[in-house]
Amino acid sequence: MLHHIVLMDPDGPEGRDRIEAAMPILAEVCANLPGASGFAHGPNRDYEGKSQRYAYGFSVMFVDRDAHLAYEAHPDHLRAGGMLVEACSGGHAGIFVADLEV
Repeated sequence: MLHHIVLMDPDGPEGRDRIEAAMPILAEVCANLPGASGFAHGPNRDYEGKSQRYAYGFSVMFVDRDAHLAYEAHPDHLRAGGMLVEACSGGHAGIFVADLEV
């Protein structure tokens, strides 16, 4: 399984609003994509003080890399991803992605 984790650095309050607007799109993709489960999103509370820059994030589980590739290629994922790039400080540089094999 792959645990896909995305943390974002919103470009101000408007960026945060745009990030939150993309979440239902990604949730819908994951709800209807075979091999995807457990989509969750929310503010990063950063209780350990190690990721202050990344104020919001989401995660999703994929049964395998093929399911992850299907997600990456899905047109609604591409649309939501573009929204996230526009919403983050520095565009792509304001997004941290980790894919953990679990």
